[in-house]
Amino acid sequence: MLGSQGQFPLTQNVTVVEGGTANLTCRVDQNDNTSLQWSNPAQQTLYFDDKKALRDNRIELVRASWHELSISVSDVSLSDEGQYTCSLFTMPVKTSKAFLTVLGVPEKPQITGFTSPVMEGERMQLTCKTSGSKPAADIRWFKNDKEVKDVKYIKEEDANRKTFTVSSTLDFLADRSDDGAVVSCRVDHESLNSTPQIAMQVLEIHYTPLVKIISSNSWPEEGQSIILTCESKGKPVPEPVLWTKDGGELPDPERMVVNGRVLSISFLNKTDNGTYRCEAKNPIGRNSTEYVLIVHDVFNTLLPTTVIPSLTTATVTTNVALTASTTTSATATSIRDPNALAGQTGPDHALIGGIVAVVVFVTLCSIILLGRYLARHKGTYLTNEAKGAEDAPDADTAIINAEGSQVNAEEKKEYFI
Repeated sequence: MLGSQGQFPLTQNVTVVEGGTANLTCRVDQNDNTSLQWSNPAQQTLYFDDKKALRDNRIELVRASWHELSISVSDVSLSDEGQYTCSLFTMPVKTSKAFLTVLGVPEKPQITGFTSPVMEGERMQLTCKTSGSKPAADIRWFKNDKEVKDVKYIKEEDANRKTFTVSSTLDFLADRSDDGAVVSCRVDHESLNSTPQIAMQVLEIHYTPLVKIISSNSWPEEGQSIILTCESKGKPVPEPVLWTKDGGELPDPERMVVNGRVLSISFLNKTDNGTYRCEAKNPIGRNSTEYVLIVHDVFNTLLPTTVIPSLTTATVTTNVALTASTTTSATATSIRDPNALAGQTGPDHALIGGIVAVVVFVTLCSIILLGRYLARHKGTYLTNEAKGAEDAPDADTAIINAEGSQVNAEEKKEYFI
């Protein structure tokens, strides 16, 4: 509280932490050798100029002159709080007030309500409490350095009616993700000089195992191997896992080897198809997961091949018997395209087309030759039949001569092959 300048004393309000030291200073800019005095809230004189008036070892003189009177109060307690008066003994006496504020330091907080271990799904109620703060302290909750906002806060006045006891409750359901988490209760107060008081508690949560199967082969084929790893996490640590196939024991222990959490299957075949189950348990409970194994056929990769041109010959022979035999041959050659795609599978369409063309060509040639032969044969027959009738004087003689010719013709035999 400031007084006027000149022949008026000047003072300032002081704030001090409980147990600290308070310095009270009274100044006068213009003083004609007038005395200065400090008195406490009970109006007891502490110092008159440089003379100590109250027997209190905690109160000491800092400086005394015509223009200033400064004293110190050490080991300040809450009872020292109040309004102190500096008096300048003029006519009339002039005074200036300075209010001493004593901050109550909160006690170190404590967390209660924690039991260890806690089963997953159980409700936890943790309470943080601190006393002796003035004014009332602020409590904040953190879980792994992340502040938790949804908490309850209670403030109560202490018996001395000067300080406060504050408490805060953190209420939540225990989860496996909370195992090993650090829950802290932080007390903030202006008396702590930006250094909060903290209480911490490490959570221990017990939970059933979490099971997962990891496969070493995403596309297993016949003849290959596969390794199935069963990862299980729980608290307490799960016992050794149990492997089964289609609800029963592993059918082929020689190829299906279990080593701890690992199942190895060698020389896969179709009989290995099925559902493999991995089960893990601990005192809290058990859990399992499944893996469906499908063994695929071996995937053949076609290698590039070189096609060598081949010569294909088709021969068709037709024999027509007259007096002498006649043979006709037709030959066709089909050569593959040397630029054909390497590795091509399936029927050779070029070869088949060539064969068909040759057959058609030979057939047409045979038909033409046969037609010509039939035409020539018919003319010869008619000529032989009429032979001997040209010189006959009449029809009867011609017929007789013709019949004779037929008789003679019997000596000529025709062979048809």
